[in-house]
Amino acid sequence: MSAPRTATSGRRRHITRVVSTLARLGLAGIWLVAGGSKVSDLGASVRAVNAYELLPNGAAQIVGSALPFIEIMIGLLLLAGLFTRAAAIVSAGLFVMFIFGIASAWARGLQIDCGCFGGGGALAAGESPTYFWETLRDIGFLAAAGFLILRPRTWLSLDGVLLGGPSGPDTSKG
Repeated sequence: MSAPRTATSGRRRHITRVVSTLARLGLAGIWLVAGGSKVSDLGASVRAVNAYELLPNGAAQIVGSALPFIEIMIGLLLLAGLFTRAAAIVSAGLFVMFIFGIASAWARGLQIDCGCFGGGGALAAGESPTYFWETLRDIGFLAAAGFLILRPRTWLSLDGVLLGGPSGPDTSKG
């Protein structure tokens, strides 16, 4: 009777690892594209942060200048599978802030491009913001980060190599 439970448990663990690995690599790609698209034009990144009208100009300059490098760093950590849970926690925190920023701009009637993947700032006349889709997208990214926080064990990760075994010690329940 215990054999089917073991087989089911093993299958569930395998599926969890597949999903965790896909979440880690997917988020890595998102962060690398987002940061990479902004790093060559930090002025545009600062304008995008300023457009939300949530931070004083000096703080918006710091955030807009630092954000692309933070995104690239998170992307590289996730790509390598190094400090996976910590990178997923930072990812989740950023996604919550992005969702809040977009919702705030939407509620206040601002007509801006989110600047999530470069560009950003005020929209040209006749352009409409896509706040609903941007929020929905970021909620999906937040869900992936949340899953990775709960299940950080993935294949092809440096965490696994450094912590022992192909995927590291089993500190999660699946």
